[in-house]
Amino acid sequence: MNIISCSNYDEMSRLASLSVLSDLKKDTNQLLCPASGNSAIGVFKNMAQAYQEAPEYFNEARILMLDEWYGLAADHPNSCKAFLQEHLILPLCISEERYFYFKSDAPVAENECERMSAILKRQGPIDLCILGMGKNGHLGFNEPALTVSPHCHVAKLSDSSKNHAMISALANAPESGLTLGMTDILQSKKIILLLTGASKRNVIEKLLSKNITAELPASLLWDHPNVECYLDRLSITD
Repeated sequence: MNIISCSNYDEMSRLASLSVLSDLKKDTNQLLCPASGNSAIGVFKNMAQAYQEAPEYFNEARILMLDEWYGLAADHPNSCKAFLQEHLILPLCISEERYFYFKSDAPVAENECERMSAILKRQGPIDLCILGMGKNGHLGFNEPALTVSPHCHVAKLSDSSKNHAMISALANAPESGLTLGMTDILQSKKIILLLTGASKRNVIEKLLSKNITAELPASLLWDHPNVECYLDRLSITD
């Protein structure tokens, strides 16, 4: 894992987005797997600006969703689909046939995971996965556990995930999520990990200790040969 220390969130977002754009300039037919959440918003904003200046670099890009809250209505504004739609899909003019997402209202969650596994098999492997890390070290909805699930699966949400700002105030908050598995993520050709947020200070320190364990899913990235980890120093220091 290549740790890239950044002075603040804006620098982290700028450097990470430059890395994304560099890859797209080399090969416009990229399968991107972006995480939802605040960690990546700055990167997405920079990508949207780059699209305005050079849309040709994005005309073949494909987007594969990392995870989704299960049980929300298809058009729910708090879904991961809605988040990506607002911050990435619409700004980059990604057409429907180039956007592959979990259906939050699928009748059978396991069947939906099988459908997404089949899509990944056809479209993949992932060229670039853009990740944030949860407060408990999760990636997607790969929660801390004794063992990891390798492929798309239905995940029981941890208390940390259920307290996420996207769903914590909902009257009927989801109890489970749909997510790519750790093997799916680790088979990505390149991974960008964005580390930011004062509330993640302790778990970031654990990650940087290089102790690899399924109880800290993000630590498994140490075994990947091509991870760029952008660390927002300002957010984790007093």
